[in-house]
Amino acid sequence: QVQPVESGGGLVQTGGSLRLSCADSGRTFSNYNMAWFRQAPGKERAFVAAINWYGGNTNYADAVKGRFTISRDDAKSTLFLEMNSLKPEDTAIYYCAAGVAKPRAGAERYEYDYWGQGTQVTVSP
Repeated sequence: QVQPVESGGGLVQTGGSLRLSCADSGRTFSNYNMAWFRQAPGKERAFVAAINWYGGNTNYADAVKGRFTISRDDAKSTLFLEMNSLKPEDTAIYYCAAGVAKPRAGAERYEYDYWGQGTQVTVSP
């Protein structure tokens, strides 16, 4: 069973960068599509980025296109989210999720069955 664990969150200034990681203690990531979602205070959990099971398809929310990059290292069962040019509106708890392997990297919450506990990202003005 997939057990995602996020790390790498923290406090950064506007314009700065952070790299989030999501590791799977069960070492089964290679069999799943993976995604990042985020939840800001008082808001619904929202899609950020996704990558399909073999890494050949990626998908990004419009708000992060050109600034964030999702990638995976299946040998290490680790998912990454490289975040650049961060803005205060990127402040949220970021969650890693795993779902059934499909050719298309989906953007809907119902497509993902396993979720991590989240890591806080705070971008100061």
